Amino acid sequence: MKSFKPIWTMLIAALLLAAACTDTKAKKSSENKGAINKSSAAEKVYVAPGEYDEFYAFMSGGFSGQVSVYGLPSGRLLKVVPVFSVDGEKGYGFNEETKPLLETSHGFIPWDDAHHPELSQTNGKPDGKYLFINGNNTPRVARIDLSTFETAEIIELPNAGGNHSSPFTTENSEYVVAGTRFSVPIPQTDMSIADYKGKFKGSLSFISVDPEHGHMDVDFQVLMPGFDYDLAHGGKGKSHGWMFFTTYNTEESHTLKEVNASQNDKDYIAAINWKKAKEYIEQGKYKEMDSEYLINRYDEKKHLAESITRKKVRVLDPTECPGVVYFLPTPKSPHGVDVDPTGSYIIGNGKLNANLTVHSFDKMIQAIENKSFADEAYGIPVLNFEDVVAGTVESGGLGPLHTEFDGEGNAYTTFFISSEVVKWKLGTWEVLDRVPTYYSVGHLMIPGGDSKEPWGKYMVALNKITKDRYLPTGPELAHSAQLYDISGDKMELILDFPTIGEPHYAQAIAADIVMNRSKKIYPLEENEHPHVTKSEADARVEKNGNEVHVYMTTIRSHFAPDNIEGIEVGDKVYFHVTNLEQDWDVPHGFSVLGAQNAELLIMPGQTETLLWEPLKPGVFPFYCTDFCSALHQEMQGYLRVSAKGNAPAILASTGD
Repeated sequence: MKSFKPIWTMLIAALLLAAACTDTKAKKSSENKGAINKSSAAEKVYVAPGEYDEFYAFMSGGFSGQVSVYGLPSGRLLKVVPVFSVDGEKGYGFNEETKPLLETSHGFIPWDDAHHPELSQTNGKPDGKYLFINGNNTPRVARIDLSTFETAEIIELPNAGGNHSSPFTTENSEYVVAGTRFSVPIPQTDMSIADYKGKFKGSLSFISVDPEHGHMDVDFQVLMPGFDYDLAHGGKGKSHGWMFFTTYNTEESHTLKEVNASQNDKDYIAAINWKKAKEYIEQGKYKEMDSEYLINRYDEKKHLAESITRKKVRVLDPTECPGVVYFLPTPKSPHGVDVDPTGSYIIGNGKLNANLTVHSFDKMIQAIENKSFADEAYGIPVLNFEDVVAGTVESGGLGPLHTEFDGEGNAYTTFFISSEVVKWKLGTWEVLDRVPTYYSVGHLMIPGGDSKEPWGKYMVALNKITKDRYLPTGPELAHSAQLYDISGDKMELILDFPTIGEPHYAQAIAADIVMNRSKKIYPLEENEHPHVTKSEADARVEKNGNEVHVYMTTIRSHFAPDNIEGIEVGDKVYFHVTNLEQDWDVPHGFSVLGAQNAELLIMPGQTETLLWEPLKPGVFPFYCTDFCSALHQEMQGYLRVSAKGNAPAILASTGD
């Protein structure tokens, strides 16, 4: 089926070259710091105090499990949104309202590895409603509501092992997709790892997105051969209705993959006709598989998240559903797969290659119609390579990973090993420009750069290594984003700024699309939290056995109640704190001495709950943790805890 070559020897040579290149770059960096020393570069990124940036940029936090939000072109950090990791600053994953968001069929999972932010789209353009991002370790997809910049939903993926090729959207966000990085036994079972080949499977999940509420659910999965599924992108324009996934390890190796998964000269891009798959689903030509997964949704009126457990998932077998899956042979272990704004070209970035392979969508359709098949793999047709290739970009670089577009007919590709970005022309495949990055660039991002109508103007390189770029901070150095002006013929580096965690991918959108939808408060009258307290007159403490519920309010600059007695050692005390403020940017915080979780950070009109379990008698202070007014220091109270059986009657007071 394929030719086998000792590509691993090329890989070792490439890595040695990478090390040499990095050393060379490092030595050169003291001589050449790009355009940063130029005053013109500073002018291009300067945003005057009191003025707004032109773009929001959303960057994955990698192993921090978060998303960080920056303004472009200034590089100012605006917010960190906790998604897959608990966050003490905001109480995320610690308060009772958000704990359910991190529940899975494996239990409470307080961390994950976030890779690819993806903006929701309408008609192929980012619409500013949602940001999706994948959890790579325990397969999940999250939805962030861009009216609040908070995590609104996390869905677990059944039949998956790793979730790297995710969460890329279709043209109207009909689906968000997720492909398993690691093939596994499906359904999961105890079996020998040595039996991998032919018995382990991959799955590609198509997650539906409710157009009104954004709610996600797994509509169906396509069961695939036991390859590794790396990245994906949706078709657009003429290729709308198709989704493209890169694969590697078509060798189906289960050990020492750096060698054994690089033997085949070509792996595949899997082209999925999801509209055809949907037809099969509607015709009932699917199998229902037992598989448990959770959907966790935050209800903005109840101010709390709830979990829904699903027990089954609909699956399609491509061998029983002709026309759903085709393989496009693509050289040298393709990593990124990207579709140009017209939907005509599918770019395969073979990471062990110097050149880029560009497939033609029109040729692909013609090859399918002509049954121009070179082979088959597990019953899936493999198209003839020569019949689907539109052209080759002979880049001169090494290690291509990802490509984005400026909407002017130009493409920009990162080269990890040679630490550079190469600009080339769609259709002629001519290299137009190249710039170094500092260093080892992974993803890149152009505002709207994977959509039908990119804004262009800027390109951000997301780098893995920052030796000599910033002040040293011990063994661990900050990762780096580098901003380039791409408005002219030549790319120009205009800004460096450090990122939070490891930035894998990023997306950016024109600021006015998002900021006009931004919520300022939660209306108190709409608060449907089961433990809301809408006025100080309703503040109280209720005790039933060893369970205590404190219905508390906050407003500048006091709590109600702020003196509480009648608590005993061994009680479970739930502080349900409602922020009565109805003004923008007036959150209040809450914490109590000995709390074993985190603070609460409560937005205006919101209710949050902290569970506190006293371990010894005494009088314990609590206070506001967010500097809210000139009398912030006075915003405090006391809680009396008595020995078991010695507590007085419940007393809750303010100002008595």
